[in-house]
Amino acid sequence: MQPNIKQLTVIVFLVGMTCNSCVQTIEQHVGKMNGIHNIKVSLEDKNAVVIYDSKLQTPATLQEAIYDMGFDATSADSNPQPVLPDTIFLAIPTQSALTSKQICSTLLKNKGILDVKLSSDQKTAVVTFISSIINGKQIMQMVPGVDLSTSAPEVTPGTCEDSSWSQASSVVLRLKVEGMTCHSCTSTIEGKIGKLQGIQRIKVSLDNREAVVVYQPHLITAEEIKHQIEAAGFTASFKKQPRPLKLSAIDLERLRNTQTKGSETALKENSNVNDTKTIVFRIDGMHCRSCVLNIQSTVSALPSVTSIVVSLEKKSAIINYNPNLISVDVLRKAIEAVSPETFKVSLPDEYENVALFSMLASPLKSPHPALKDASQPLTQVVVINIEGMTCNSCVQSIEGVISQKAGVKSIHVSLSNCNATIEYDPLQTCPEDLRSLIEDMGFDASLSELPVGVAQPSAEVQLESHKTEPPSKVSSTHLAKQETKTISKCYVQVTGMTCASCVANIERNLRREDGIHSILVALMAGKAEVRYNPAVIHPSAIAELIRELGFGATVMENCGEGDGILELVVRGMTCASCVHKIESTLMKTNGVLYCSVALATNKAHIKYDPEIIGPRDVIQVVKDLGFTPSLVKKDRSASHLDHKQEIRQWKRSFVVSLVFCIPVMGLMIYMMVMDSQLADAHAHHNMSNEEMEALHSSMVLEYQLLPGLSVMNFLSFLLCVPVQMFGGWHFYIQAYKALKHRTANMDVLIVLATSIAFVYSFVILLVAMAEKAKVNPVTFFDTPPMLFVFISLGRWLEHVAKGKTSEALARLISLQATEATIVTLGPDNVLLSEEQVDVELVQRGDIVKVIPGGKFPVDGHVIEGHSMVDESLITGEAMPVTKKPGNTVIAGSINQNGSLLISATHVGADTTLSQIVKLVEEAQTSKAPIQQFADKLSGYFVPSIVAVSVVTLFAWIIIGFVDFEIVEKYFLGYNKSISAAEVIIRFAFQASITVLCIACPCSLGLATPTAVMVGTGVGAQNGILIKGGEPLEMAHKVKVVVFDKTGTITHGTPEVMQVKFLVESNQLPHNKMLAIVGTAESNSEHPLGVAITKYCKKELESETLGTCTDFQVVPGCGISCKVTNIEALLYRKNEMVEENNIKNVTLVKIEENRDESVQPALIIDAELPTTLTSQKYSVLIGNREWMNRNGLLVKNEVDKAMTEHERRGRTAVL
Repeated sequence: MQPNIKQLTVIVFLVGMTCNSCVQTIEQHVGKMNGIHNIKVSLEDKNAVVIYDSKLQTPATLQEAIYDMGFDATSADSNPQPVLPDTIFLAIPTQSALTSKQICSTLLKNKGILDVKLSSDQKTAVVTFISSIINGKQIMQMVPGVDLSTSAPEVTPGTCEDSSWSQASSVVLRLKVEGMTCHSCTSTIEGKIGKLQGIQRIKVSLDNREAVVVYQPHLITAEEIKHQIEAAGFTASFKKQPRPLKLSAIDLERLRNTQTKGSETALKENSNVNDTKTIVFRIDGMHCRSCVLNIQSTVSALPSVTSIVVSLEKKSAIINYNPNLISVDVLRKAIEAVSPETFKVSLPDEYENVALFSMLASPLKSPHPALKDASQPLTQVVVINIEGMTCNSCVQSIEGVISQKAGVKSIHVSLSNCNATIEYDPLQTCPEDLRSLIEDMGFDASLSELPVGVAQPSAEVQLESHKTEPPSKVSSTHLAKQETKTISKCYVQVTGMTCASCVANIERNLRREDGIHSILVALMAGKAEVRYNPAVIHPSAIAELIRELGFGATVMENCGEGDGILELVVRGMTCASCVHKIESTLMKTNGVLYCSVALATNKAHIKYDPEIIGPRDVIQVVKDLGFTPSLVKKDRSASHLDHKQEIRQWKRSFVVSLVFCIPVMGLMIYMMVMDSQLADAHAHHNMSNEEMEALHSSMVLEYQLLPGLSVMNFLSFLLCVPVQMFGGWHFYIQAYKALKHRTANMDVLIVLATSIAFVYSFVILLVAMAEKAKVNPVTFFDTPPMLFVFISLGRWLEHVAKGKTSEALARLISLQATEATIVTLGPDNVLLSEEQVDVELVQRGDIVKVIPGGKFPVDGHVIEGHSMVDESLITGEAMPVTKKPGNTVIAGSINQNGSLLISATHVGADTTLSQIVKLVEEAQTSKAPIQQFADKLSGYFVPSIVAVSVVTLFAWIIIGFVDFEIVEKYFLGYNKSISAAEVIIRFAFQASITVLCIACPCSLGLATPTAVMVGTGVGAQNGILIKGGEPLEMAHKVKVVVFDKTGTITHGTPEVMQVKFLVESNQLPHNKMLAIVGTAESNSEHPLGVAITKYCKKELESETLGTCTDFQVVPGCGISCKVTNIEALLYRKNEMVEENNIKNVTLVKIEENRDESVQPALIIDAELPTTLTSQKYSVLIGNREWMNRNGLLVKNEVDKAMTEHERRGRTAVL
């Protein structure tokens, strides 16, 4: 097979297929296209699997062809998979009916056959084919008379078949992998196994819990792959046994020749050392260490190659080979044929006649494994600095993993020096590989110095290697210069990140890639800012690298999101020339993208690139022009979400309506009672209408002040007018605005109902007065006050609920520091100056000093100092987190005990805290899906209610005039003295207004937003941030909640749960023990120590404890000290302290004063001395390791009790 042929397979998803006819049409049309080997379309899966020649077709051209047929096509994978071809040898009979050329053309007409080559004697045909489309039997049936060749043809060097010699056969292995929890696990396995020598490809699936590995069995075994996965902390088992190695005739012939000529060759090579020649190739297209290993492993498998050293940095390969067995051209083709077959190999002129290397330079690589050890290659030693080791377990873990790495001869890890000394074979591995392998285990590793050679080459070799250096050096320096000139920046939206570990994983892996200058990932914003060299890598490739790590990644087209925006108030401007002066100067400044200055408002709006310039630099430029700039102070409270004004407004509306509503309700109830009594009298005593009228008018409220105007109607009118004007004022304004914009909301409905009721009542009253009616008309003056009372009460309560959420937001915003201390550092981190600036003026890259007790103003990483940091308000983690150089810090968290210098990475709106505040703000305003539906519905609701109300009015008028008895039946207790027509119209109006009134206090547009506001507000007050209405609506479906932080379900601070004494109470009284322990821990700043001291003070009912001297802290172990002056404390509290919940068991070693008799450890007299003689107690508090170091053995039963507590998530301390 020719090395430049490249067959790929791609899966294309299809939309629009309906039947098998569509399937056949696509298969026939695409199958006829040039370069298509095979296409299989599935109607069920709605996809097509296409095998094609990448020289002639691309996924895009395939999609276009399918699209032209009327179907939608999308590629399932941006990286099509290569198809590995097979080779078969056919013996052509001498008496064949067809000539050899005819046989070639017959075979090449068939799909699946890639290439046919003939041997020099025309007796053998080498057929390269794709086994998934066609097999050997079918090929033999195509040409009658041909048979499988028993021996490979003689191949002359330099012919096209030579490249097959370099193709090492591959085996596919499927493994079941248990213990993976997230995409980080898959990337760990892929990263670790992919670096091993002999591994060609690996793909790990989290969903299927399996790993598919393509490897070369002559370099690595299946058992070794399984062992390496298990070493990474996962359980691996073979799903299918590795498929047996398929050896083609060429491979068999090669092995046969190697075996028969092996000993001869070895002797020949050993005797004729000067026959080995060294060649240097330039290789373009290598991206990572995987490419280097692929080339080294494949080319070193050739019998004629004695050694190969590939350099990724120099883009070169130095090969030591036997020119009698292989030519330079064949070596070049062999490298080009290495997967993924994209390497470009060239031979520089100056290396055409390189002097021969001596034996010491590159020892012979014997074809026999037995001879391999006899000639060890040059070994080198490297020292790697390792941060993050805490105990011997870490040391053993590193030594265990690195010692298994191919090429590592020996390793020694020192816990005290925090480094590892590794002896390795430079032909098989390199220091950078070893460093990244240690980093993959979770430690920070850096190379301390250049590798040191153990076995040095001769002077001649050194001279030779020196000769080869200058061209690559020149090219690398030239490349570095070019890179600084052309640094571009892109933003990638990253999904699937859950914690800081994900951020570190992406940053660490991408920094290793060629062409990436720097990367900064923001967890809350889900955004990565990457600075890269466009000549080496492009944004889509960067996104692909992130996707390979198991995260979702898309390149953000709108790169302006990363631009900084600055609002300034500029004092001292007098005319338009000042404005022009500022604008023109700023626009000339490097890094300023846009500038607009308004003379009327004295404001400047500036957009800048934070990578080049910062807000302080911009302010300085304006100052230098003679103006006084200052920052526009941003409102740091949540006042924009404050509802104080609305709360006041609706409270006033409710109170006004209530004051006038209560008398109206009283009058209405009185009239209802009187009317029912009249109705009873009329029914039982058969009173005439005249008697009824007389009795009705004799009632106090029915007394007529003027003809047609009763006391009742007059009072109702007086009480209704203020409510209508003042109580309903806000409703009228909102309704007017809605109608102005041609929309109808709830306010329109309320205003409509109250206005119609008031106007109708007022008109009917005027008519009665004009007619001088003897019987008073029925009015609806009671409707508006009562309606306004209930609606304004609802609105008031809604805004009170909304107001509570802004309190939670204000609390979040208050976490932010208002000022920052920026320091200037000289050489060796010497402090040169300090400056207090507004937090909004902090620029990326600034060095910020944070003192103990101070808040971190921005996100960043520690460059100097050690401290404990309380991040509970941000992360929910109760325990303070240790911070040391290299660790990241979050804005808003509190520095506890040590001073830190941090380098700012995220400032302003990009900080984690700002992103959280933004998230909560968006949640407040976001609409739940049900609320969106309700809003949509309410748009149609109001007009439909008005329509129903009008229909009701006319329906009852018609019914009344057709059949008055129906109205009489439902309109009970109406005044018999008025006419039937008036009764009908009154009843119709009453029914119509009732429809409007009932529809008014509609919960449709009120309930959901209130629920969302209250829900997110209560959540925020309790430290639970809800992303909006939709997640809240989905919450009722949650069955199981998994907590990843202890602080979310505990008190948030450590508390003593239980105390267990290892000595009898008569030997050591409880209160004495508590006094000693409390005093000892009173000097400790550790959270557990603080909890113990607090508990002891509470139990002893004392705020003061004894004296602690010689206090010593050993991080990760415990404390030791001397305790005195506890007798007075014990004398005051002589009663026994009750046994209570504590989680610490303290072993105390007593050291009496010299003048008193020495007592054995752990035994103290229960009796207090009659005189308060001060005793000195030597105290140790800590873990098992601390006790063992101090010669105190922990018994098995104590160890078991501690383990039981630890299993429950508690911390047991001795």
